[in-house]
Amino acid sequence: MDGLVIAGILNVTPDSFSDGGQYAGTQRAIERGLQMAGEGATWIDVGGESTRPGAQSVTPEEEAERVVPVVQTLAHALPRHVVSVDTSKASVARRALEAGARVINDVTGLEDPDMATVVAHYEADLVIMHMRGTPRSMQSNTDYNDLLGEIEEALMAKVALAREAGIPAHRVILDPGIGFGKAPKDNVTLIQQVQRWKAHGHRVMIGASRKSFLGQLTGVSDPKKRLAGSLGAALAAAENGADILRVHDVKETRDALTVFQACRRTG
Repeated sequence: MDGLVIAGILNVTPDSFSDGGQYAGTQRAIERGLQMAGEGATWIDVGGESTRPGAQSVTPEEEAERVVPVVQTLAHALPRHVVSVDTSKASVARRALEAGARVINDVTGLEDPDMATVVAHYEADLVIMHMRGTPRSMQSNTDYNDLLGEIEEALMAKVALAREAGIPAHRVILDPGIGFGKAPKDNVTLIQQVQRWKAHGHRVMIGASRKSFLGQLTGVSDPKKRLAGSLGAALAAAENGADILRVHDVKETRDALTVFQACRRTG
């Protein structure tokens, strides 16, 4: 697990599924970003639009107003850290990259036809996530004839678009989209199959933190109380070869990984 990256989730939104409104103000968001860096996150992922099931979209202007000041301050204050922006809009991505972001985390996997060009222009990294439908509709169709094959095919098609735009392979990160248009049992399978995504030569991000499938496995309905389940998923993803863990609870995840690494059997 050498080189494993903890990416702290920083939602600058009023309606995210587990922390909506908690860091909606610019100053509170900046303070939380600095706190996560101190707790062990080397990557801060700033989001200005909720992607929870049923979430309503916001305008590019409103999204940019939420994230750009936070990105600019954190990028200046944390020059050795990665600051990314969780957005599906090329115009927001452009402003965030100009403000100092180094990665675009696109949950729609390049649905905006200009996104790949923007990322290539700024020589940034790109996270391509798999999602069927939109946040408003994604949980209405979670049946797959071939779960792994269909997701793999969709991701590779998006990778091809990124490469055609001029983004080199080493700057592309794959995310199978835990909780985005997937049945609970399928989310477990995706974590088990990290090596399948890595086989294509790209880094892999897993974001299982506080997701609803953890609640179904443990019986915990409140997302804020799913820490134990989140840590279990993080450890499994790390053991299976994930390169980046996208989490809400940075310190707890770091501590769990430290102990797990010290105690695991090797050989």
